[in-house]
Amino acid sequence: MYPNSLTQLARANPFSAPLFTLQKVEEPSTQSLVTKHEANKRTLAAAAVADSDVSCEFGSQKYYALCGFGGILSCGITHTAVVPLDLVKCRLQVDPNKYKSIFRGFSITIKEDGMRGLAKGWAPTFIGYSMQGLCKFGFYEVFKTTYGDLIGEENAYLWRTSLYLAASASAEFFADIALAPMEACKVRIQTQPGYANTLRQCAPKMFAEEGLWAFYKGVVPLWMRQIPYTMMKFACFERTVEMLYKHVVPKPRSECSKSEQLVVTFVAGYIAGVFCAIVSHPADSVVSVLNKESGSSALGVLKKLGPRGVWKGLVARIIMIGTLTALQWFIYDSVKVYFRLPRPPPPEMPESLKKKLGLTE
Repeated sequence: MYPNSLTQLARANPFSAPLFTLQKVEEPSTQSLVTKHEANKRTLAAAAVADSDVSCEFGSQKYYALCGFGGILSCGITHTAVVPLDLVKCRLQVDPNKYKSIFRGFSITIKEDGMRGLAKGWAPTFIGYSMQGLCKFGFYEVFKTTYGDLIGEENAYLWRTSLYLAASASAEFFADIALAPMEACKVRIQTQPGYANTLRQCAPKMFAEEGLWAFYKGVVPLWMRQIPYTMMKFACFERTVEMLYKHVVPKPRSECSKSEQLVVTFVAGYIAGVFCAIVSHPADSVVSVLNKESGSSALGVLKKLGPRGVWKGLVARIIMIGTLTALQWFIYDSVKVYFRLPRPPPPEMPESLKKKLGLTE
């Protein structure tokens, strides 16, 4: 039997490794393992609604496909909606002497290009981030389930923060490959006045000047920006939801209405978004300058910007990414509700682990 206070302390730290020694137990029979696997599968598939109300099985192809569709809507719609703020943020990063601040950036852009100028780059933004959302959310669900099955139910609970980090990093690796071409076009349109006004003008021109490399030269800085961002986005969101239901929401998730659950989703998404913006901003500055200047390298841009230069535009990005991340999680969870997908509750310690730790009789 372990001291109750130490056990609670170990469980409360989201980044700690399991520091306790498990008691030796008898090996279960094959039949009991099958029964336990079936029970675990049903636990994961449990949602706020009854099993009879879900439209598909947790972990099925239909489930992953609809999760990917939710990712398309959540990322494509939200990133397109904040194109004006993104445009000013990018211009502030690549030409701080001219634009100086968010409000001055808006003022100069409207004066030079009119109100329509604030929508520059909307097409590559919508296409690129829709493809990114498909891979980000769809693959995250796949990798989370796959990695969880590989390490087993007990380890998946004990190491759940690491599980979220690994699954999100794996998903974002592929998501950025899908995003890179459209991100390069978007930044070129937004930060080089006169270069091109539309995606149909920009993409052929970039290909003629630099070949296929023009669309993928920013993929490594994109990984540097997006992988830490996504790891924070998913891990922080998952743990924040868990903490909100445990310490803030006055009743269990199963007793909350759909609307109440979506409010929790939005709040957790905004908290995660603030941390996401801070973690990924230096690499975002490098990507903006890199895609503006042909023939430049990530290391060269980093030296040029310096320690202070990489933080230009942070306030605008916190506002943008905080709102963006909250809306993305809200839309994604709303899609799950609309299509009646299984929505697993916050993780709980498996009964088998409670017995090993002596937490149950």
